[in-house]
Amino acid sequence: MLVALVAFYAVAEETEKSNTAIEVLAKAPEQPTDFVKKTDEEWKKELTPEQYRILREAGTEPADGDVYKEFKNQGGGTYYCAGCNAELFTSTEKFDSHCGWPSFYDPSKARNVKYNVDYHLGYARTEVVCKRCEGHLGHVFEGEKFDTPTDKRYCINGTVLKFVPAKDEGKKVEATDDKTKEKKKE
Repeated sequence: MLVALVAFYAVAEETEKSNTAIEVLAKAPEQPTDFVKKTDEEWKKELTPEQYRILREAGTEPADGDVYKEFKNQGGGTYYCAGCNAELFTSTEKFDSHCGWPSFYDPSKARNVKYNVDYHLGYARTEVVCKRCEGHLGHVFEGEKFDTPTDKRYCINGTVLKFVPAKDEGKKVEATDDKTKEKKKE
């Protein structure tokens, strides 16, 4: 019995590792212009099992997992819905709330986000949903006294995000005297 239990946890841990990384894209994906409607079978073919569980079944990824660690180490860029490519957040709105999930204080494209009230935990919470594909993203909490412009915490499942790094992020261009002289000669 103990061997079976250890094997189960090893498989579950490996599955989590393979299905939880935030997909990184080289360029911004084409934005949906209308609502994205697909059958469950189509969603299952396009999404990883973990993305499907979160986006389509309102699941939640584990707190403080590999996805959160990856998110914390990402630089500037833009976050898109893994289900339909709608722009959702940018690193400008990103902050570390120490909650174990990616946090933002506001969406970058409010027209791509909608809100529902859910009672899954026995009390009202504000669910954050992609307006284009109706995928579950996470929840938003207000009045927690974070030092942000909105005092809101969008607690988002990183597994359902795609990330496009900002171009030239971290590169500093410094002119030297030689370069300045060359430009003046031209």
